[in-house]
Amino acid sequence: MLLPIITYPNKLLKTLSADVAMFDEQLHTFLDNMYETMINNNGIGLAAIQVAMPIRALILCIPDEEGNQDRSNLLEIINPHIVNTRGKATYQEGCLSVPGFYEDIERYESLTLHYHNRHGVQCTLEADNLLSIAIQHEMDHLNGKLFIDHLSYSRRKKFEKELKKVIKEKK
Repeated sequence: MLLPIITYPNKLLKTLSADVAMFDEQLHTFLDNMYETMINNNGIGLAAIQVAMPIRALILCIPDEEGNQDRSNLLEIINPHIVNTRGKATYQEGCLSVPGFYEDIERYESLTLHYHNRHGVQCTLEADNLLSIAIQHEMDHLNGKLFIDHLSYSRRKKFEKELKKVIKEKK
């Protein structure tokens, strides 16, 4: 089932998400719906809060060399915690909750992540490059932060001006 994606400036996006305690069929169905929603909207990642569920869950499916997002590559990351970071990288980010806007954001180039899978099993992941960037982007959502919150004051003001123009044109 497709879920509606909430978009900026919806205040729910600033919500601090709560830890997941129940790894049950309801969670599994929700994760499946998140995947369908993400793929339908041409995303590579989606945090639960983006579909109005304030829980610490996110999904990622990084495209392969041909641009395919095979479900076998899907990562379901619940209650994530970054335990180590290395290097810096700048990547042009976009977001399903801030459609049509892209900005260069500096993140850690690689990281070590502890998280639970859909069954509550503790997992560790070593991530670098795009996967590392995407994890950090989606984890920001779980903490009530958007990629635009990383912008300098002047760039943020320019973004807000561009957004007002887009909203005005849609009316």
